[in-house]
Amino acid sequence: MQSSQKIPLIDVHAQNQPLQAEMLRAIQGVLESGAFILGPEVKAFEEEFRAYSKVPHAIACASGSDALLLPLMAANIGAGDEVLVPSFTFYATAGAVARLGATPVFVDSDETCNISLADLEKKITPKTKAIIPVHLFGQMVDMEAVLMLARSKGLLVIEDCAQSIGAEFKGKQAGAWGDYGAFSFYPTKNLGAVGDAGLVSAADAEKAEAMNMVRVHGSKQRYYHELVGTNSRLDSIQAAVLRVKLRHLKSYEKGRERVAGLYNKFFASAALGNELHTPVQAPGRKHVWNQYTVRADKRDALRAHLADQGIGSEIYYPLAMHKQVAFKKFLPSAISLPVCEALEREVLSLPMYPELADSQVERVVNAVCGFYKGR
Repeated sequence: MQSSQKIPLIDVHAQNQPLQAEMLRAIQGVLESGAFILGPEVKAFEEEFRAYSKVPHAIACASGSDALLLPLMAANIGAGDEVLVPSFTFYATAGAVARLGATPVFVDSDETCNISLADLEKKITPKTKAIIPVHLFGQMVDMEAVLMLARSKGLLVIEDCAQSIGAEFKGKQAGAWGDYGAFSFYPTKNLGAVGDAGLVSAADAEKAEAMNMVRVHGSKQRYYHELVGTNSRLDSIQAAVLRVKLRHLKSYEKGRERVAGLYNKFFASAALGNELHTPVQAPGRKHVWNQYTVRADKRDALRAHLADQGIGSEIYYPLAMHKQVAFKKFLPSAISLPVCEALEREVLSLPMYPELADSQVERVVNAVCGFYKGR
C-alpha cells in the first residue's frame, strides 16, 4: 500500500526554500550590476571556494563536465593517448576523454565502489597520459597511492570531485591532491547551483593560468589566442547563489553525516545478513555522503517495493561505461571488470539529503526490512 507521505530520493526544495530570500537578493544584486559573465561574484566565489576546500587555485567554469574537459585540453591530450578512468561512474568522466579523440581505458572498482588501485596499475601502457580517479558517492580514493603510481610514470592526475566537495583523505580535501580537480555544482550535488555550474582546482599558478585561458577561447588578452580553448564561463547569477549556499555547506555535511549514521545504525540492528550490505567506508576518509548506496539482493524487486511505499530510490549506475554503446569503438575485443558488473546488479541509492528527519530514515529502513523479511 503506497503511503500518502512520500520520501523523495533528493529534495532540493527543502534546502533552497529557507534560503530563497537571501538568494533572490544576491540575484537582484547581479541584475543591478550588469556584470553577468565572470564578474565580481564569480571572482568572490572562486576565492571563497579556495578557502573552503584549501586548494591552491580555483577557476570557475560552466559545468562539472567542462571541469573535466578543460584540463585535458590544456594538456593537449588527444588521438593516440590513453587516459585511465573507472568504468563504474557517470558518463562525463570517460566522455571528456573520448570527446578529444583520446582513448578512455576502463578500470575495475573495489569494495568502496571507487577505482581499483590494483587494476589501475595493470592498465598503464606507454600510451597512458593521465589518470582520472573519481571520488564516488562522497568518498575519496586513496590519493597517496594514485599519486605515487602517477609520479613514477610521469602521468597527469585529474581528480573527479563532482560528488565529493568537502571529502577528505588523511585530512586533505578532494581537489587538493592532483594536478587538477573537477567539481560539479549541479543542483542535486552537496553544493548545488540553480542550473549548471562547475569549477577546476589547479595545483600551481601555471596550471591555473592555463585554465583561465582555456575557459575563454584560449585567450589571456581579448582577441589574442594562445591556446585552443572553448567557451566555459560561469555566469554571475550561479556564482551569487553558490556564495549563499557555500556559507551553509558545513551544516549540510553534518546533516548528511547524521542521516548516514542513522542508516548504518538501523540496518545494523535489522541484521539482514547477506541480503543487504551498507556502504563500505575506508580508513582515513571523511565521507560527505552525496549518496547512500547499498548493495542489495533482488535489487530491482526491492526498488519496486520501495516505490510502492512512496519511497524514492535510484540506480547509480545501471550500466558501467565499458558496456556503453558510445564507447564500443575504444574497447579491446575482450574486457572483464567483475566488480563493476556486480555493482551494476546490486547497487541502490536510498533517500539522502540533510533535511531528512530521523523518522523518515527509520521508515525507509523499515520498508527495506519489510521487503526481505516478508518474502
